[in-house]
Amino acid sequence: MLNLPVLSRVAACLVLFALPHMVVGQDMPLSGLLMEGEGWQLVAEGFQFTEGPAADAAGNLFFTDVPRSTIHKIDLDGKVTVFAENTSNTNGLMFGPDGRLYGCQNGKRRIVAWTPDGKETAIAEDVESNDLVVNAAGGVYFTDPPHKQVWYVSPQGKKEVVATGLSPNGVILWADGGTLVVTEANQPHLWTFRVEPNGTLTSKDRYYGPLQMPPGAEKPGSDGMTIDRDGRLYVATAAGLQVFDPTGRACGTLLKPQRAFLSNVCFGGPRFDTLFVTCTDKVYKRKTRTTGVRYTAPVKK
Repeated sequence: MLNLPVLSRVAACLVLFALPHMVVGQDMPLSGLLMEGEGWQLVAEGFQFTEGPAADAAGNLFFTDVPRSTIHKIDLDGKVTVFAENTSNTNGLMFGPDGRLYGCQNGKRRIVAWTPDGKETAIAEDVESNDLVVNAAGGVYFTDPPHKQVWYVSPQGKKEVVATGLSPNGVILWADGGTLVVTEANQPHLWTFRVEPNGTLTSKDRYYGPLQMPPGAEKPGSDGMTIDRDGRLYVATAAGLQVFDPTGRACGTLLKPQRAFLSNVCFGGPRFDTLFVTCTDKVYKRKTRTTGVRYTAPVKK
């Protein structure tokens, strides 16, 4: 397991302003993942509030329009279609190792999963949720902002609260499944937890940060996250898409594609080398030099 010791330490490196579209830091600068001439490209628009970007095994992108209770699909050719309707304000999404699309179904207070043909199954009921991550064994972690806690649903369907005392928003796992990261929209850092073999969480600590904030802002607005093959973490914030290296130090910030709220991010495309972000009424993409990770094989403990 790649689990680094979760210890308090100075997390941010010296940040230097360079090119107009980015801020670069030491060790793993953004120049190592950005491609020359590649910026944000609009791929879908005309929605009320986009969230939950998630890519299937082929790299097709799925996302929610929360107020309209729809899930949309962007195929590899860029065609946008409706995958599911009447989804009861489903928010966060992620594909599991079984090929199903898991979602936080707020309207019915459930965690659900859809098969590729759209058949819906409840995974957990009578819960509040915002965002989720599905591990390689099929277990689900999801955030519950109203009750200030994080839940875990085992592959066998047992649900339990595994973290309390925070206002969780986004959630993601490291590539090896051994560390869980949680955002709080009002806090200048991200929380990490060690994932135990039974799915419980220990060793809560501030690991990533401090987060950059726009001038005059009092909170970073941290939301959804993703991880790449090199261990970088990407988090959607009010300042833009902030990137951190595996030790928790800032690599830099990609400015938002538009001034609107940036809610979430994931990798997709046929090579999983394209960043997709949901930005209020639109979805954008940007090709990179790296690739995202998929939790497709059980982690060896």
